[in-house]
Amino acid sequence: MKNNGCPPLEIYVHIPFCARKCAYCDFLSFPAGEDVQQAYTKALIKEIQALPKDERPVSSVFAGGGTPSLVKEDFIEEILDHLRKTYTFSPDAEITLEANPGTLTKEKLRRYKAAGVNRISLGLQSCEDRELALLGRIHTYRDFLESYARVREAGFSNVNIDLMFALPGQTLKTWVSTLGTVAALSPEHISAYSLIIEEGTPFSKRKLSLPDEEEEYRMYEETGAVLERYGYRQYEISNYAKEGFPCRHNIGYWKRYDYIGIGLGAASLYLGERFSNTRSMKEYLSMSGEPDKIRRERTVLTRREEMEEFMILGLRMTEGVSEQAFWQQFGEKLDEVYGKVLNKYTDMGFMEQEQGWWRFSRKGIHVSNRILAEFLE
Repeated sequence: MKNNGCPPLEIYVHIPFCARKCAYCDFLSFPAGEDVQQAYTKALIKEIQALPKDERPVSSVFAGGGTPSLVKEDFIEEILDHLRKTYTFSPDAEITLEANPGTLTKEKLRRYKAAGVNRISLGLQSCEDRELALLGRIHTYRDFLESYARVREAGFSNVNIDLMFALPGQTLKTWVSTLGTVAALSPEHISAYSLIIEEGTPFSKRKLSLPDEEEEYRMYEETGAVLERYGYRQYEISNYAKEGFPCRHNIGYWKRYDYIGIGLGAASLYLGERFSNTRSMKEYLSMSGEPDKIRRERTVLTRREEMEEFMILGLRMTEGVSEQAFWQQFGEKLDEVYGKVLNKYTDMGFMEQEQGWWRFSRKGIHVSNRILAEFLE
């Protein structure tokens, strides 16, 4: 497939292994020994080799999990090597690897960098050891500081730190303390998500003392205020970056660039179709070399569904959605398709329009899920 001026291609690689399942986690992840990890790496490579050719430049690769930094660095090197043999990478491609404190060594980081990884995403979640223990994290704050220092010493100049708020027993004071402590370290990017109690997780079966709705609202508002003082700009509902460092991979998701998900349970948006890989490890290991046999939940998007995704995903970004981009993609005026919803929430003060862009107002962000649901009606 030739580029023909199309947006670039993105790649997600799922590494499902972790040292221990956290109490809040509903991701497809689990502990496994090195023999399983090695077999899985071989299956990943078979899938990569069997994927359709695409001449578009790969603008970003994101290795997520699970804990990609838990597996041997040899496996990460092999995966990236085979991706480069299959696709053409942009010279400035953003290549992110998720890592947990306590799983990084100097040698791992050296080899990641040599393999082309240029962005590390560290899962800290909190600076309070009590909160980390409650979440089921395997590390302490001191472990994080040691890992962060190693990442910087290895020469990585693009680092994200993941944080969570609205935790059991957390107060506005402890959350603001975590924010200031992390921002003072000056990572290029900070992701700050509120805890969501997912069905089937250990947290869902426990009685937790969670911050109330008003306290969570104040935590969210303080996140933007504190990080702005440290030079971070909020560019998405839960993401903040220094100038020049928004996560390009995630922006690609929100702008609906094509992406290929590789690995167990990985999702894709490719040539107007959404699909996911099987979540069965047995099936994946035996059939990864025949991608059509591991595809599940295949949906060829209708034009209307593409419009809905344009709005629902695009409005996650603080810049909002562009009337011109909507016209270019669909040949219709944005306000003629969604004017009723847009005007309704603009009149209520939850949305705003400026120079051809529609976005949530500050207070609209807090009810964004309710508003976004109306673009599906």
